[in-house]
This record gives sequence, structure tokens and C-alpha cells, in this order.
Amino acid sequence: MPYRAPVDEYRFIFDHVIDLPQVAATDRFAEATPETAAAILAEAGRMCEEVLAPLQRAGDLHPARLENGVLRTSPGFAEGYRAIAEGGWVAIAADPEYGGMGLPMVLTTAVNQMMSAACLSLQLAPLMTQGQIEALEHHASDAIKALYLPKLVSGEWSGTMNLTEAQAGSDVGALRTQARPNGDGTYAITGQKIYITWGDNDFAENICHLVLARLPDAVPGTKGISLFLVPKFLPDENGNAGARNALSVVSLEHKLGLHGSPTCVMQYDGAIGWLVGEEHDGMRAMFTMMNNARLGVGGQGVGVADAAMQHALAYAQERRQGRTPVAGGTGAILEHADVRRMLASMQAETFAARAITLACAQAIDMQTATGAPHWRARAALLTPIAKVCGTETGIRVADTGVQVHGGMGYIEETGAAQFLRDVRVTAIYEGTNGIQAMDLVSRKLMDGGEAASALIDEIEATAEAARAALPDLAGKVWQAAETLREATDWMLGQTDMTERFAGALPYLHGFARVLGAHFHLKATLAEEGEGARSRLARVFITRLLPEHVGHFANATTGAGDLYALEDGDLAA
Repeated sequence: MPYRAPVDEYRFIFDHVIDLPQVAATDRFAEATPETAAAILAEAGRMCEEVLAPLQRAGDLHPARLENGVLRTSPGFAEGYRAIAEGGWVAIAADPEYGGMGLPMVLTTAVNQMMSAACLSLQLAPLMTQGQIEALEHHASDAIKALYLPKLVSGEWSGTMNLTEAQAGSDVGALRTQARPNGDGTYAITGQKIYITWGDNDFAENICHLVLARLPDAVPGTKGISLFLVPKFLPDENGNAGARNALSVVSLEHKLGLHGSPTCVMQYDGAIGWLVGEEHDGMRAMFTMMNNARLGVGGQGVGVADAAMQHALAYAQERRQGRTPVAGGTGAILEHADVRRMLASMQAETFAARAITLACAQAIDMQTATGAPHWRARAALLTPIAKVCGTETGIRVADTGVQVHGGMGYIEETGAAQFLRDVRVTAIYEGTNGIQAMDLVSRKLMDGGEAASALIDEIEATAEAARAALPDLAGKVWQAAETLREATDWMLGQTDMTERFAGALPYLHGFARVLGAHFHLKATLAEEGEGARSRLARVFITRLLPEHVGHFANATTGAGDLYALEDGDLAA
């Protein structure tokens, strides 16, 4: 079925839920007027519908392949990438000094979500480049910025990040890739990296790799890691792609989904690279890129949820089966209560996750524009929630979409299964969701819960403001916020981090449920309790929000029962 970009939904959330006008009121983002936002959404939405969406199945059926060391991308992907690059969609938020638009991250996030919905395999390419642009803007030398950023911003060159090694996994500090000074300001990079998304392609003139490696005098662990920019082709005297560097794609991973996105094993054999940031400070620089990617990956989940929902709804409107209770109905399965419940939950969850990711982007923009510590804390708090909520919503909604299709959902030709296969890895990307949750209950609560408490206060204030008009919904949201506060206090009371970590993911899930209800309530207030969003809000708050009780009960159980298990207890 054709994909429809939800342009009006983004405009509504911008204006009534996450307050884009507040961002536009700053000097930094004064150009982000409602008219500009509307134009960006309309143009990007049109590209997603007309250019990218037709590539979704092509990438799955005709995967990227490696032929004699040469990477061949899926049919139409080169043209799709050119449309992204030429439209300026790679660099919406990038510095105008290097050719970017300089617009808020909120707009980048919305456009990325629409591109993810249209064709996630291809959208991963510009997402990686966006992260590299941000890392170079913050940490690279002026010379590197001047040479590389214009090419990356224009899309002529593409970017990747190289963290993972076979023996290291999530323990980045265990990496072994070496960097040795060449004596001329460059370094020789030697080692192998795995799981490198879009590690090569046949449509960008150059591929620029950000690689974590160790200098000869590096200490063990993450404190001994440095970051290097290692291009596929070495720039010549004119700044163009010149001689081939000593790096190669060893193989492509055979994956559950995302077949159009080449995930590479990269080999570096004394490849020439340039230091980004300070020696042994690579993790700080890389985290700039990773935090960008965490929000982006959460947005990918939202995009796939939207696409899977549209796909399932179209099927449910056309498929006729059995007798339905709707007087004068068509007999479509949409009229059955259980199918209706599934679709309503899918749509309500997608709205909540979309609002959470955009709220995170808005906090990043306010931090950028004002430098205020409370916005920095808000952005940091929301990043792991946005990543986990977005990706798990994508997985859950795509899975439910298969169920709506029934037996046909299990048949590849319908396309329903592809959404689930493609989105599943997002819960693993950029730090697994368990690691994100552990970050939430540890680093993000190191302020004594100040940032979390401020957000809970806002949720309760919105609920109080809604009590007169929407007493039943407002009361449920207010009480859920209080339960969140109690669970947060419990986390803060645990000095043994294992006690926190045992319930970290349930705590994050509960937090996301309360946040989702908060944003649904704001949408209902904007509609004055009348309209499609208000009816969906009632579904979320009455049917899905109550799950927070179980999540927080799980979160505050501690670790005792888990470690009381003996290894044999877990065996079949």
C-alpha cells in the first residue's frame, strides 16, 4: 500500500504538545517559523511518499551485496540517496557555515522518522552521516571541519562510526584496534570492526569512518581510547577523493532484516587517519555521535510503527471475514472488537512514542539555544527513554501488525513481516535497551532525581489543569505521576546499583507510559476533548497507562530473587 507521510500530525505535535514555538522564540532558531516547519514537512513528506517508499520492498528482495570487494547497493537506492542529499535532508540541523540549514533537531527528528517509515534500510545512511557531522562540529580541528564538513553536509561524502569489535561487544573498552603515529600528524590505523552500518556504498564519492582505536601509550579500558577520522579515499591537494586508503570491507553480515542496508565487517591495515579531539579522549567525542544516534534510532522505531500501522489499517479496512456487530457495516475485520483494539493501541502507542522523541529533540534544541543547565539535564534524561520507547514501540506495533493480518501477516508477500524484521535490531543498536535503562537509573539520576522530579512536576501540573474539563483522564494521569515519583524515590534509595539495574528496564517502561499519557492529555486539552486525538488519548490512558503499575512493581522488587536462582534453575 502507498505510504502517507503524517505531516499534519507533526504540525499538531509541534504546536500543541512539545512547543516548537518556544524553540523558534530563541535567537538561535528564530528561522524555525511555523511556515518554515510546514514547508520542511511538506517537501520531505512528498519525497518520502514518492521516492523512498517504493524502495522499501526492493531493498528487502534485492539486498546489498559484495562482489569481488565491491559493494553493490539495492536497485534504486542510489537515486533515493541522491534525492535525500539534493533535498538537503542530510543536514537540516548542521551549521550553515558548512552548508547546513541550521534548523532545530526537532525538524531533523520529524524528517528522519518519515524517511524511516518510507524505507528504513536507506534512511540509516544519512542518519550515520548526521551523527558524524555533529561529532566533527564539536570535536574536530578547524582543518578537518573545513575539508570534510561541506562534503558530508552536501551528501557528496557519507559517514559511519566504527566502535564494535568481535571480542568487545557492548564493552567498548575491550577494543584492540591500534593507532600508531606516522610522524607527520597522521596515524596508521590497524584492526577489524564489525557491525558497521553502511560501511560502504556505491553512491557517495567517499566514505568517512570515525574509528575508535588505541595509541601505543594508551591505558586499558575506555580511558585509553582515541577517535580517528579514516576516509576510504585520501583527500588530494584539492580536497577531492584521491588515492585509496588501506581499508576494505571483509564481508557483509547476513541479517534478520534491513537487507538493503549493508552491515560490514571492516578491516584496517595501517590505514591513514587523523585524530579527532584529544588523545585518549575518544569516548567523549564518540558519545556526541552516539547520543545523536540514540535519538535517531528511537525515531526509526517510531517511523516503522507508523508504517506498520498504516499497512495494517489498510488491510483491516479491506479484509472481510465473519459477522461483525456493526449495524450496516461492511463486514471488514476492522469492525471486530479485538482488531479494533489492536489498531487503536497501535495508533495510540505510536503517538506517544512520537511525542516522547520530539520532546527529547526539543530539549536538545533548547539546550543548544540557551545553554541552560536544566535543559541539558532534561535532554539527558529523555535520551534513553526516547531510544527505548521508540524502538520497543516500533517492535510491538510491527508485531501487532502481523497479527492484524492473521495468516497473511506471516506471508512475506504482504510486506507486514518486513516491518518487524527490519525494526527488531533497533533495540540493540547504539547501546542495547537494557544498557539504556541502566543509564537512566544510574547516571541520569546522579543529580538526586532533580531532572526527573521537574518532569514529574510538569506532568502533574498538566493533569491539574485538565481536572475541570477532563476529570477522569486527568485523575488517572496525576495518580500515575505520583506512582512514578515513588518508584524514582525507591531507585534513589538504593546504594547497591545491582538493585537498581534489576528493575531498570521496567522502570523505564513505566516512565514512558506516564510520559505518553501526559502527551496524550496535552493533545486532548488542545482539542478541548473533542476529536480523533482525544478519542485515542482515552484509549491510551484507560487501556495502556494502567500497565505502569506492573512496571513499577517489577522495578522496585530488587535483585534478590534473580540472584537466588542457581544456574541449574535456568536450564531446560
